[in-house]
Amino acid sequence: MKLKALIVDDEYPARQELRYALNGTDNVEIVGEATNAQEALALIKALDYQILFLDISMPGMSGLELGAVIQELPRQPYIIFVTAFDEYAVSAFEVNAVDYILKPFEPQRLQKAIDKVIKLTQEFAGTDSEGNAGSAKKTSRDPVQRHQEQIRFDRIPAEKQGKTILVNESDIVYAFTEQDYVYIKTYSDKLFTRFTLKELEARLNPNLFFRTHRCYLVNLHKVKEIVPFFNGAYNLTVEDKERSEVPVSRAQAKKLRKILGL
Repeated sequence: MKLKALIVDDEYPARQELRYALNGTDNVEIVGEATNAQEALALIKALDYQILFLDISMPGMSGLELGAVIQELPRQPYIIFVTAFDEYAVSAFEVNAVDYILKPFEPQRLQKAIDKVIKLTQEFAGTDSEGNAGSAKKTSRDPVQRHQEQIRFDRIPAEKQGKTILVNESDIVYAFTEQDYVYIKTYSDKLFTRFTLKELEARLNPNLFFRTHRCYLVNLHKVKEIVPFFNGAYNLTVEDKERSEVPVSRAQAKKLRKILGL
């Protein structure tokens, strides 16, 4: 299977580097390049691309803004962001990106992203009522959505040094928000994740994880001490390397006392 691909990046060396890397794969046929989002949008409307390699920071319309526009099109290529900026991962997945690759990247990392698109394309080809195998046209229940609805497992994807790793649920000490981003704290690492706290709360085992505060979600099995705080609130000392303290709001303190039998 050859995926028709479009590369979108305002920097020529970046486009050349990505083209060189993609030429080393067996599954991608590069049939277009664009230097900005406006050019890319015109090409996407003219040709049925299946995969779009998209930069974030470009003059005029950003890659994220282009991703949002693409969601309204009848033919939607699968989007893989390739960028030097790690802080936009959450927003990228909000426009249904299949993957988010940080520069500089390894060829193996790029191939993994391509493999995801191949799998989704094959799944969709099997459900296309018109028999258009490999079509990039999506419906309201496309393979990405079905994949998200069907898969439930106890690992959470997070970013570490430009790589996506899967964190075991049992290794998570707590999760928290910081400057509008969400992080997972393990014993020794602080890892960025694209999930919101609400999504993590729904995804993680409710018998283990408790929302102590609007900004914190804690693994109760990792709580070492419970320290009374001002006006009915608590601090929880947890079992990470720093022996961090996680706050418990007054509103959640009563629920916590009931859970712990205090």
